Amino acid sequence: MPAQHMDLRDRESQQRLTESLRSLREELDIREDFPEDVLREAAEAVAASRLPDADLRDLPFLTIDPPGSTDLDQAVHLARSAGSGRSDDPGQGPGAGYEVWYAIADVPLFVRAGGAVDAEARLRGQTLYAPDGRISLHPETISEDAASLLPDQDRPAFVWHFDLDAGAVVRTVTVRRATVRSRRQLTYAEVQAAIDAGTADEQLLLLREIGLRRIQQELDRGGASLNLPRQEITHDGESYAIITEPSLPCEDWNAQISLMTGMAAARMMIDGGIGILRTMPEPDDGALGKFRRQSEALEHPWPPDMPYGAFLRTLDVADPRQLALMHAAASLFRGAGYTAFDGAVPDAVVQSAIAAPYAHTTAPLRRLVDRFVLVTCAALCAGEEVPEWVRAALPDLNALMASSNQTASRLDSGAMDAVQAALLSNRIGEAFSAVVLQGSPPAVEDAPGRQAPRLSGTVQVTEPPLEAKCYGELVAGERVTVVLLEADIARRRLRFEVKPTDAPQRDLR
Repeated sequence: MPAQHMDLRDRESQQRLTESLRSLREELDIREDFPEDVLREAAEAVAASRLPDADLRDLPFLTIDPPGSTDLDQAVHLARSAGSGRSDDPGQGPGAGYEVWYAIADVPLFVRAGGAVDAEARLRGQTLYAPDGRISLHPETISEDAASLLPDQDRPAFVWHFDLDAGAVVRTVTVRRATVRSRRQLTYAEVQAAIDAGTADEQLLLLREIGLRRIQQELDRGGASLNLPRQEITHDGESYAIITEPSLPCEDWNAQISLMTGMAAARMMIDGGIGILRTMPEPDDGALGKFRRQSEALEHPWPPDMPYGAFLRTLDVADPRQLALMHAAASLFRGAGYTAFDGAVPDAVVQSAIAAPYAHTTAPLRRLVDRFVLVTCAALCAGEEVPEWVRAALPDLNALMASSNQTASRLDSGAMDAVQAALLSNRIGEAFSAVVLQGSPPAVEDAPGRQAPRLSGTVQVTEPPLEAKCYGELVAGERVTVVLLEADIARRRLRFEVKPTDAPQRDLR
């Protein structure tokens, strides 16, 4: 799927969109500005902070993030173990393999337990990303400066050290606090371009090599990744746009390092009998059966002997039907939550999409729970007691994160709905090509004297690429032509209907 860029420059629509986004924040009761006591405490914490004694500034860490990022949670350094060969010859001897150093921002250093910054972070739960600006979890002096792993700056970090064998299987892992210094800030596009052009250095070649081996491990254990095309709302100061583009291979490789760290953190906490895991139940037979039927309807059947994670990696998002099938697969990734424990380890500890125990660990600048996981793991690894302030918080973290995730989801969907409505607000009555994602339910007779509900389902419009409600008799997987009925910016609502056979069509593909 090529990158798609949809601009919105109509002045009237722009004004209505700005008001709709402002209203959305008010409806969700989103806290934007930090109270004075929070800002004051954050500044005092930064001024009083001291770097850790352990010094790893000789390691040439690098960061990989979207362009323009300033809240940098992670930095990585990769190397071959003794006995390893070249990039194309990893070696097979006893010492062959890799070393991975993964530095995670030391947010706890700047957040006093029970203080104003801590209390505010618990209210927010996570950084929220809106088209008209970011609502940070922590004040900027922490999240975009003192704690952020910006290049050419000495920074405190929790540094995970992994010793991997030749297949990138973890042999040993430790975590400790140390001072680090990132040397390069790269974007995913820069990394992928260097790989594709054959100009990548050893660090980036190792990222690919280790990432591919970790992906194979994911498939071997029955894990699954849902690599949907990225859809981002941008604002250039004058107008909004939606950019849709497929994820790059290097994003998957980089994500595997983060997943490896989350799995290691979960294992440490399970072994230590204290912590908080990210868990998700297996999809039930009904969901799996429905997805299998959808794959058949979309003419890309899921082979009976293939795990669904492996099947998802066969899908080509450039094909509208396979993209629709990938959207349908989201039904298999439901029910995720957090499971805290202190003492007895719960029975359900697995995150089913990862097919292993897992913990949110690598984004403490942007997610509340990671701060507690990092402190817990560092204490366990050092053979020390987990701090009491961590133990006291564990029972509350699930509810705090669930509330925050709900707000983030509603903000994301509401903002996308508003921008899509604005983009199409002057095209009421036009026809578009689409693929049915979710068919309409069978018609049923209603009670006498009452009108039966209007049949509807969900369609994926091909161009511009968007998902929306559609009225009519719909069968999953069918290619249809739909007519735009409504594009209400204020209500953030977009609705189509199946095109009558005599309606003129404007196919924008």
